[in-house]
Amino acid sequence: MNPPAQSVLVVVAHPDDAELAMGMQMLDHARVGDRVRVHCLTTGRPEDSDIRRSECMAAAKILGVTDYTFSAIPDTRFAEHRTQINNNLFTVFAENRPDVVYTHFPDDQHLDHAITGEEATTVSLREVNNLIYFRSPYSRNFEPNRFFTGTRDLLSAKEAALRCFTSQEQLDMEVFRDLTAIGYRQHVHHRVVERFPDNTHGAEMFRTGRQVIHASAPPHPMP
Repeated sequence: MNPPAQSVLVVVAHPDDAELAMGMQMLDHARVGDRVRVHCLTTGRPEDSDIRRSECMAAAKILGVTDYTFSAIPDTRFAEHRTQINNNLFTVFAENRPDVVYTHFPDDQHLDHAITGEEATTVSLREVNNLIYFRSPYSRNFEPNRFFTGTRDLLSAKEAALRCFTSQEQLDMEVFRDLTAIGYRQHVHHRVVERFPDNTHGAEMFRTGRQVIHASAPPHPMP
């Protein structure tokens, strides 16, 4: 029996944060029937807002994202708007009722990422069973304990989603593929890597903030 579909919420600071960190994982969630929603706290400068939104929606179609929503927090001004961020996230969580939340690891050199991770954690620990952190390019002290290994088609879809963000200077795709292929090797022993499926192409790394596991119901009433 397949596990029941989940409501998945990805909370990010900026457009393309989700796609870069966990594009393969998002598409895999969608393919098994999970409802995937991304909430982005800023679309950058006001003059770029429409462009950034349209780029996010294009990437969403590729990765099976059901809904992509936005707050209007000024870029690089998150520290001045923490109360608004907190209030917005409580509203988003109430509307979505997620089973699992992914967000930035709070220890991050980018202040927007750090505040997003901190506020999403505050709300998640009150509202959600399962909280998972992804690694941002500026994460510090990130020690992953959860690895999602991709496939060639998942990686290709992730690359296509990243190419939607034409207003941004994206990582060169050849470099991106190399980093995706070797990034997990510093954390996973080569003997384990050697047992990965033959069609494995890259991995995305996460750290579990909290996981709640409920006991399975017995097949028959206990006497």
